[in-house]
Amino acid sequence: MNLITTDMFALDIYSALGIVGSIAVIVAYFATQAGKLRAEDPRFALANIVGAVLIMVSLFADWNLPAFVMEVFWLLISFYGLARYYVRR
Repeated sequence: MNLITTDMFALDIYSALGIVGSIAVIVAYFATQAGKLRAEDPRFALANIVGAVLIMVSLFADWNLPAFVMEVFWLLISFYGLARYYVRR
């Protein structure tokens, strides 16, 4: 039984956007863990917002409700962090 098909590795625009979104979230998280970016920095929230939106766009091509729910919360929490930053300024 062959579990890997060429379709699994086909890269359409939705998959490409989802990958870019995933990379944005991962880089922001790594930068925070490495001490290069603080969680209070608006760039952290913006990277997470961009990442969540791009991942959500990718879900239009291959719907996944649990992933969508997670990204909605990721987006809301990131907007909360961004708003909190600007209110404190």
